[in-house]
Amino acid sequence: METISVSAASKTYPVFIGKNIIESLPDFIVKQYEKIGKILIITDEAVAALHLPAVKNVLEKTGKTVIEYITPEGEHAKTFQVFYDTHSYALSQNLNRNSMVLALGGGAVGDLAGFVAATFMRGVPFLQIPTTLLAHDSAVGGKVAINHPEGKNMIGVFYQPEAVFYDINFLRTLPARELRSGFAEIVKEALIQDPAFYSWLLENIKDLQALSENHLLHMIKKGIEIKAAIVSEDERETGVRAYLNLGHTLGHAVETMMGYGEFPHGEAVMVGLVYALRLSMKECSLDFDMEKFTGWVQSLGYNIQIKEDLDCDGLISLMKKDKKSVGSMVTFVLLKEIGAPITTEIADHDIKDVLRLMYL
Repeated sequence: METISVSAASKTYPVFIGKNIIESLPDFIVKQYEKIGKILIITDEAVAALHLPAVKNVLEKTGKTVIEYITPEGEHAKTFQVFYDTHSYALSQNLNRNSMVLALGGGAVGDLAGFVAATFMRGVPFLQIPTTLLAHDSAVGGKVAINHPEGKNMIGVFYQPEAVFYDINFLRTLPARELRSGFAEIVKEALIQDPAFYSWLLENIKDLQALSENHLLHMIKKGIEIKAAIVSEDERETGVRAYLNLGHTLGHAVETMMGYGEFPHGEAVMVGLVYALRLSMKECSLDFDMEKFTGWVQSLGYNIQIKEDLDCDGLISLMKKDKKSVGSMVTFVLLKEIGAPITTEIADHDIKDVLRLMYL
């Protein structure tokens, strides 16, 4: 088992990574949270069918009351109605400040459950139990939120978990599309901070469905270490934490325009990464082998082009609502070189010049 410490300004907590580490969950809860009386597991329909019985069976060892609330899958869980319904269920089950929320699932479940925990009776403890590769990124750092029709993750708070239990056994059930979704965030982390890690990914990752256990553990550990280092420096995204949004400005706009849940988050991020790299070459003179990169990600199964029915002006309008943008222009995270990100405002006509290269 690997343990990574996340030292945010508001809280320091552990991330446990390895096989069968879910078995250590009861001891952690009993020793650290003796007064907890009830545990609410928030999960989605797909994860509940695969993993909920095993997790509930493990939690029985705590001697505490364990209940569950099952949400729709993916981004469909991150609506105000589901958020409200989850609160209503918690109140109906007489949860109180001596209760705990446990997020069992991918990034969407973690975002919803964390936001519920942050707001239920003004805050109760919660644990993250990621079941996807994508959640290696979203489970760490304390950004929890739900979506609004006008933008992704627009309603939320910063609220750190008590711990993250990342049992890689859960990843065995992931389909190819979910692996691609999570791997995009790993590529992002390498690009913003670690040229050597990026080179390792290019050299070693040729088939996401044939990942060795050692490769999987190495990728997850490196990705979390990169994110933990940035979060420890800037918990509330007033500075360098914005660099973690490389690829997300366009990616979120694509997700929003297509309809939440219609295009996986990580695959939208990969579209955004290709765009940000092309924009970096134009605006920052980034020296980068784009042909090699696009060939690699396409060989892994990514579609890196934008459908013609996604209007260019509409995408720009959505990007202007991105949380990094504060003026009339869109703010992007770009790269001067691999491992050297910056934030900069880009005029609409320059956005369009590169955006046109992304269409089918």
